[in-house]
Amino acid sequence: MLKLNLANYQQKTTLLIIKINMLKIKPKFLFILLWLASTAVLTACATQKSHEKTASKDDVQAAANELKTNTASTLSPSKIMAEKLSAANLIKTQPPAVGNVWARIRNNFSFDLDIDNKAIRQQRNWYAKHPDYFKRVSKRAERYLFHVANALEEHNMPAELALLPIVESAFDPFAYSHGRASGMWQFIPATGKRFGLKQDWWYDGRRDVVKSTQAAINYMNYLHKRFDGDWLLALAAYNSGEGNVNKAIRANRRQGKATDFWSLRLPKETEAYVPKLIALAQILNEPARYGVEFPAVKDEPYFASVDVGSQIDLAQAAELADIELDELYLLNPGFNRWATSPEGPHQLIVPVKKAAAFEERLAQLPKDKRINWVRYTIKPGDTISTIAAHYRTTSKALREINDLHSNRIRAGKALFVPVASKGSEQYVFSAGQRLKNKQNRTSLSNRIKQIHITKSGDSFWKIARRYDVGMRDVARWNNLGTTDVLREGQKLVIWSKAANSSNNSRQLIRKVSYRVRSGDSLARISQKFNIRISDIEDWNGINRQKYLQPGQSLKLYVDVTRASL
Repeated sequence: MLKLNLANYQQKTTLLIIKINMLKIKPKFLFILLWLASTAVLTACATQKSHEKTASKDDVQAAANELKTNTASTLSPSKIMAEKLSAANLIKTQPPAVGNVWARIRNNFSFDLDIDNKAIRQQRNWYAKHPDYFKRVSKRAERYLFHVANALEEHNMPAELALLPIVESAFDPFAYSHGRASGMWQFIPATGKRFGLKQDWWYDGRRDVVKSTQAAINYMNYLHKRFDGDWLLALAAYNSGEGNVNKAIRANRRQGKATDFWSLRLPKETEAYVPKLIALAQILNEPARYGVEFPAVKDEPYFASVDVGSQIDLAQAAELADIELDELYLLNPGFNRWATSPEGPHQLIVPVKKAAAFEERLAQLPKDKRINWVRYTIKPGDTISTIAAHYRTTSKALREINDLHSNRIRAGKALFVPVASKGSEQYVFSAGQRLKNKQNRTSLSNRIKQIHITKSGDSFWKIARRYDVGMRDVARWNNLGTTDVLREGQKLVIWSKAANSSNNSRQLIRKVSYRVRSGDSLARISQKFNIRISDIEDWNGINRQKYLQPGQSLKLYVDVTRASL
């Protein structure tokens, strides 16, 4: 049965009745006109019964002629417009109730949800035992779900795919995996670039809600065609890569086996991935059956996109939009820093109810006032990179702003530098603050927080072995993936077992604050407390190539049963 635009039908019918009343059409023709109007709108889903009164060709023509004559003589253009406005006001007094996006998604399901097997039951049982999980997900999704559902509908994609961000990231646009996948749709860097998602110091399109959703749709459409219209294989490839799925299909063909998703041998994560999505769809399809409630999400736009046309401090943008800075970051998670990228994109997402006022205020603010500037006098020993790091910007940005053709700068000269209008702690969701918050979290039980300064040749494997911890733990503690490249001099937080000492049941580890004395060296201190120089460096973020200063305070973790105090 065709879906009708009832609001449009109601409006047209109201306008027609108003015109008929004004024209004073004869009863005989009134019946014909009403019959014609209803038939035109409901042709696709209604049929006339044999006993209903029908209109002859002559009756229809006569009615049309009378309507044409009366319209020309009775209604002027201004009067017609007045009647249209009157009808529109009449309709506005009874606005339709806002629906629930979850319900719309459910009504548009197209997968076979009767399928049932051990893998699906296992995932379904987990979700059913954790009903609070859906409350958290719905709360997080309320900003994004309407956009995702609409985008999928516009591209004639299965509605079940609107649940994929739950499987991928629980609708967390800041999610980051050990495999370097980022954002709500969990794109790895290479795939993100392949589908047009820009990634640089200022901005990561993998976290951009609008652009990553479009990229995910493009990628899944490609995979759907690549695997001959099989959505389950397309989803498996989205998770593990098309190469892995192709390899599994070829292996089954050689053995004369079926090549559907359920028959393939795939990575464990992928074998659970598709069942998770189907289990979620089954639960949303019959939430009462599984004792789960999806809190309603309004079926109306949450945000609107505004072209700001230039770089802008996000704190300033939040003030112009009259929203909290955290809310602006949650709507624009692609921005890594305190401002939008100087090279774009120059679109900002703001709550739809704030968009018009934001555009008005923005138009009154000149582009050169959207970023604060300082005039910095170059000192001996300064480099373009150290100045950029100090002011939380990039060497490239400083070169472009100051029309420099290289990194060479001279002491005494001045540079114009863009600066944030607020303290760094105010930009809670910037990349730097998210890392800082992660590293400064509450201490793990029976663990000691240590700082490891990366050196040339360091790797996650070497660092993990040195501190007797897992590679993925090291990455997770520092918002990194295990395949991320480590930079020399990078600070990593390690939650190691007490001072990383041997498993001696008699060891008594104590934190010692040691004040450096005249004549002290790292070697001398390490011998005195029976600890390693490298540990002293890591605990204090120092380098052995720099001299210790008398009076300097050092943090040490000492086994008091072994130290020569």
